[in-house]
Amino acid sequence: MKPARRVSARLGAIAPSATLAVDSKAKALKAAGRPVIGFGAGEPDFPTPDFVVEAAIAAARDPRNHRYTPAAGLPELKKAIATKTLRDSGYEVDPAQVVVTNGGKQAVFQAFAAIVDPGDEVLLPAPYWTTYPEAIALAGGTTVEVFAGADQGYLVTVEQLEAARTEHTKALLFCSPSNPTGAVYTPEQTTAIGEWALEHGIWVITDEIYEHLVYDDAVFTPIVRAVPELADQCIVLNGVAKTYAMTGWRVGWMISPADVTKAAANFQSHLTSNVANVSQRAAIAALEGGLDEVHAMRTAFDRRRRTMVAMLREIDGVVCPTPTGAFYAYPSVEGLMGRTVRGRQIASSADLAAVILDEVEVAVVPGEAFGPSGYLRLSYALGDEDLVEGVGRIQRLLAE
Repeated sequence: MKPARRVSARLGAIAPSATLAVDSKAKALKAAGRPVIGFGAGEPDFPTPDFVVEAAIAAARDPRNHRYTPAAGLPELKKAIATKTLRDSGYEVDPAQVVVTNGGKQAVFQAFAAIVDPGDEVLLPAPYWTTYPEAIALAGGTTVEVFAGADQGYLVTVEQLEAARTEHTKALLFCSPSNPTGAVYTPEQTTAIGEWALEHGIWVITDEIYEHLVYDDAVFTPIVRAVPELADQCIVLNGVAKTYAMTGWRVGWMISPADVTKAAANFQSHLTSNVANVSQRAAIAALEGGLDEVHAMRTAFDRRRRTMVAMLREIDGVVCPTPTGAFYAYPSVEGLMGRTVRGRQIASSADLAAVILDEVEVAVVPGEAFGPSGYLRLSYALGDEDLVEGVGRIQRLLAE
């Protein structure tokens, strides 16, 4: 008799989060007393703003927040999200269209679960965030990668998307500013992609969690504002984690047409019920509190970005496009493939990341986590001194 499967095929097929795995290993080494510098996690190094923390403390003392509340989110938070969307993105949404989720990842999963059936294909521009293909697979869909390399600034074209489209194409994942590359689509590129999706009846799931982190001449362009007619086949994903340094508070949201919102809210009522009320109250304070502290954090990220890119470009064999959004650099290290570093052959970016961690105790994420090999992702959401020291160690190692 065939032995029974202990773990379901569905969950057994999920790859662990590579970014969290790198961050976990770096923190374990650090806890053991090693001088590890981690460029792995996409997590601001700033504390959550004080006024947000104070709102949470007050909320914790209020018995209203000690009970269940509506599964799809506090009405006050849904209203604040609608107001913030009008302020930042320039178009109106009904608070009833909002589902508040346990962080951005739950919003990602629920968006795919709400519209994707087995056999549906989802176009996924690569390099991509590690969670997207896993969420697509869990929803029963098939990921179709559309790759744009460093020579394209990591930005896919309408022509590439059209070449990948089939009769089974259900949705496109659109992420600008991008994790992992820091690339930002121009208003013209965003409009062209939105109009293409509209023409072919393709859903767009747009991840806008890095909307406030743009630099130089880059402009964040909400795809629904660029192509208003797309609203009925678009799901907007966002959250407070990156903008307000609130990764640990676990508050995200999705904005979608009424039928999708109803389906996602019904699913969430069985899956997790409401997000922790104290976190929701903190998110209200964040969204209503203005953007002054956000701009201050962005100024620091911008300084670190310029430092990191300049240092990476000094390494022979490394090509680093200038990221204009988020807080990541995504250098191509294809020029280092085939080299030997301290007696170890480098055949892939995974090999290179392993050598860098083992030899100079710097944690970076290899390109295999985000698509093709040959790249590294380094977050510059860490202190200036650690950034210079960490990239300096990589420089010295690869100069040997």
